[in-house]
Amino acid sequence: MSLSRSLDLPALDRVDTLAQELALLQDKGKRRIAILGSRHVPVVAIHLVELISRSLAQEGHTLLTSGSQGVNAAVIRGVLAVDRERLTVLLPQSLDRQVPEIRDQLDQVLHLIEKPEHDDLPLPIASSLCNQEIINRCDQLICLAFHDSETLLASCRCAEDMGKVVSLLFFD
Repeated sequence: MSLSRSLDLPALDRVDTLAQELALLQDKGKRRIAILGSRHVPVVAIHLVELISRSLAQEGHTLLTSGSQGVNAAVIRGVLAVDRERLTVLLPQSLDRQVPEIRDQLDQVLHLIEKPEHDDLPLPIASSLCNQEIINRCDQLICLAFHDSETLLASCRCAEDMGKVVSLLFFD
């Protein structure tokens, strides 16, 4: 008699992670949720990110993001529409280094953290350091990316290694 393994059962090395994820889903407490994503995304996805961000803020969660266009700008708009106290934005560099299209929005953010010491770094490196700090501050990471978004995918792997609950959604 041979025993076959059910496809519904998680691998034994994932049981602790699965238990942690289930406990987090059942926890009604307020969380610090980081949402990170690509700069260039479909318009429909932008509206969805704004809706999700607004809903999470209305539930009382604190949201963390970075300060670029695309997904991060949608998170900022969504949370600002509800309660600016529920938003923390960490910039990869100083405010002066941000694109003009996003600066007006960032002026409305109450909890804005700049990193002028990273101004001399290439943006991908500064963004990677920024994402690491955001992940250190959160309980959960939601990431919206493309399959070739190396910086974001590396951030997700880092968050998983730290035991954070990670939801990774792909545009492609």
